[in-house]
Order: sequence, then C-alpha cells, then structure tokens
Amino acid sequence: MLERLNQALDHLEACLDREVDVAEAARIAAVSEYHFRRLFSALAGMPLPVYVRRRRMTLAAAEVLAGERTLLDVAVRYGYGSGEAFARAFRSVHGIGPGEARRTGALLTAQPRMSFRVVVEGSTTMRYRIVEKEAFRIAGRKARVPLVHEGANAAAAAHMESLDERAIVRMKELAGREPEGILSAAVYLTDSREEGTEADYWIGVATGPETSTEELDALDVPAGTWAVFDNDGPYPSALQELWRDVFTQWFPSNPYTSRPGPELLRTQLVEVGEETHSQLWIPIERSSGNAAA
Repeated sequence: MLERLNQALDHLEACLDREVDVAEAARIAAVSEYHFRRLFSALAGMPLPVYVRRRRMTLAAAEVLAGERTLLDVAVRYGYGSGEAFARAFRSVHGIGPGEARRTGALLTAQPRMSFRVVVEGSTTMRYRIVEKEAFRIAGRKARVPLVHEGANAAAAAHMESLDERAIVRMKELAGREPEGILSAAVYLTDSREEGTEADYWIGVATGPETSTEELDALDVPAGTWAVFDNDGPYPSALQELWRDVFTQWFPSNPYTSRPGPELLRTQLVEVGEETHSQLWIPIERSSGNAAA
C-alpha cells in the first residue's frame, strides 16, 4: 500500500501546475477519496490541501525569484486566475508577497516533496478484532472541542464535567448495546487531524436505532464494519498514541480503509498518567486493493 501511496504522490506532483484531481490520486492508491484524505493527513501531519498549496508555492517561489516570467504569468501557470489570489496564497506560505520577494530576495519557506516509507520503531503489537455491527443510535450530549495530540483535552474534560446527574442516569437507562457503558464519540468536521482542528465530541451510550432519547441528543449510526482496538496504558498518552498508530501503521498494513462515521472510545477515566484499559472503535470498509502491494 505504501508503494501505491507514493504513486499517488507522484500524480499530485505532476498536477501542481493545474487543478489537482484528488479522486484520481485516491484511485491510484486503491482507496476511497475519503480514506485517502484521512490517511494522508495522519501520515503527513497536515491536510492534503495544505501540502498541495505549500508545494505549489515552493515551485512558484523559484520562478518568482528567477525573474524570467511576470508575476501574472507565474500565477496563471500555477492555476490562479488573478494576481491577487496568487499573492494571498504566496503570502500564506512565505509570509510575504511575491512582488516583495522578487524585489528584496527575502528568505522563503520550502515544502520538500514527500514520500512515505516504513520505519520500524520497537516491537509494539496492536490487539484488534473486526466487528459487523447493525445500525444503532448514540444517545447523549455533544460539544465542539479542539483536537489535542498530547496531554489532557481541557475542553473535552469540561464537557464531561458539565453533564448533570439526570442526563447520566438517563444514559445508563438507555445503555445495553455494544460498546457497552458510557462512551465518547468523535465526529470530525473536516479531513484534517491537525492540532486545534475542531470536532463534535459526544458523551453518550449505544442504544437501539428507534429508541426515544427524550431530553438527550441523538446521533444515528448506520450499519457497517468496525475495527475494535484494545489498549492498556497511561491516560491519555497511550490512547493518543493508539489513535496515531491506527492511521500511520495499522491501515497501511491491512486491507481496510476508513469510512465516514464516528470514532468511538470506551475507557475508564482516571487521573492523568494512571493506567487504564480502553477500547477504540474505528469505522472501516474492506479496501478494493491489495494491502501487500
């Protein structure tokens, strides 16, 4: 799969002077466009559109400094319909406009071309099972919180603490489907996993699809396949590392891709640094390609 991902990157590189066809890149990688965007973000540490813009502006900067083309010609070459739009994109990457860069020879920012390779780090194994699950409903409360890659998420903790006793009692009354007990669910609003990106964060329970949730919010989840990972370790660092490893190690090594849907977590809340057992549910589908390729 890594070979196909690198072939997809070659395609993106060849399209930097025109509109990038992400769907074609995903086809080359033998995954869905949704999974390709998610996988790229996890592996690269930035959303795909950010990488494309940075690469474009890296190549454009070389032409700006060379001075052989007008700024408008450079803008058109890299797909911008006006000098103003090009200048905004250039400034977002380099911190200065193209005209200023050409006049002063200022220090610019380069985005190297990416490639993915396997790096063996330790001998950690991942415990998982594949589950076919019927449609269900999450009954609970949601809040919009920023993603935090390391350490406690203060906004998520505040949401948990804001739950009143009545809501918690009602959740426990409705619980009864796997994953059992009170759980959290993350619904990502974009394909980005960058620090600070916002997501809808649910605290709730899994219940029947037709269950009346009354005063609680409801999130309907369609039937589908899930990868379920069991994890033991210090809270929350072990969980944050597991999330990272699922997308950077497990997916590239297995014949599955992620699909739209909430990512579910069942864990025993403890003090930061204390050991806890957790279970992470990721919505998946079987890949159309061969994972060993």
